[in-house]
Amino acid sequence: MNVQLTFFRAALAAVAVSVLVACRDVDSPGVLVTRTQNSTEVPIVENARPVDGSRLGWRIGPRPVVSIGKQYGDEAYLLFYATDATRLSDGRLVVLNYSSAELRVFDGEGIHMDTWGGRGDGPGEFSIPVSQIARLPGDSVIVWNPQFPSMSVFDPTGNPERKVQVLQGREPRADPILPVAVLRDGSILAGPDLGFETGDSVVVELRDATGAFKSSLGTHLGLERHLDYQSRTIYRAIFGRSLVMEPWGELVVVTPTDRYELQVFAQDGSLARVVRRDHVLRTPSAAHVEGFIEARASRLVDEEAREQRRRGYESVPVAEHLPAFGSVIADALDHLWVEEFVPPGEERQGVLWSVFDPDGRILGFVETPEELEVYEIGADYILGQVEDELGVESILVWPLERVEG
Repeated sequence: MNVQLTFFRAALAAVAVSVLVACRDVDSPGVLVTRTQNSTEVPIVENARPVDGSRLGWRIGPRPVVSIGKQYGDEAYLLFYATDATRLSDGRLVVLNYSSAELRVFDGEGIHMDTWGGRGDGPGEFSIPVSQIARLPGDSVIVWNPQFPSMSVFDPTGNPERKVQVLQGREPRADPILPVAVLRDGSILAGPDLGFETGDSVVVELRDATGAFKSSLGTHLGLERHLDYQSRTIYRAIFGRSLVMEPWGELVVVTPTDRYELQVFAQDGSLARVVRRDHVLRTPSAAHVEGFIEARASRLVDEEAREQRRRGYESVPVAEHLPAFGSVIADALDHLWVEEFVPPGEERQGVLWSVFDPDGRILGFVETPEELEVYEIGADYILGQVEDELGVESILVWPLERVEG
């Protein structure tokens, strides 16, 4: 086993045996917060699961305040694979339209102002597909694809500012380090392409704004995969473990999804805290497995290919338990939103999130609209994308009111 991986596990085990304080928050019935420390002063924050049916007092407006996207008309509003979006400090919205490799800029009312980028090899154009976007300090915008090491930076007016190569200054390796996300200070979170890494253990790093090595965040268990030797096809294990890598303010969450235990790292690579929440492990049912396979087969256009995908999954192992949680995203006020995992066949009206404060203490459940894919959560808004029954995409801004108590 990797020595660094062994070290992290040993540290966590040592923390678990030394409980210092346990108290019930009287203002939040049913929420148990337990703080623990070991000799290395790595805190663990233990949280109870909020009561079923309960909701935090935060309110999401009944309708979006901005809607960008149409079925017909001006091409600037016709979105196809709008994979990401961000809001600048002056209220402008920058939408990444993957199909045209364009950054479409809208004002705070959703009116088109400008278009940056496009396909090509010229200044400010993209020769590789781009699918992610983030705002940098000063309202510069960085654009990248997690499968390529190159990143592009535009200034606030759309002029190409610089290129960033994440592989800069590092020795060649079997599993390339690629950009995953960008911290608010411009540091780059980098890791493997989890769909194609060659080993069970993967390296996660931080790079500075130029792409140069900054620190290692350790070696972690990556995506659980299964190789079909007969067809030489790699499948994702059914409900198998995946690795979440996500900025949380000045910290970084790097943690597997097979248990509700979030490992949180400082930028120097040290383990800053561990956040846990009560969770009951569930065994996947036959219906869950069938739904998992069908969801992946349905992505293919050709029926013969879909049937081949279904047959291929017949030999793929099924995880002992369902994932403990889904996606993770931090908001502008450093609250961490952790999505409840819902297996196929158990769809809900909305998407349920456990929200943790900046110290890792749970505040309660918040529900977002079922059809909304969340891209960004600000102090008073949620920015995301929806697709209607006709396949028309829209970028929406929903108001968010953080009501205390």
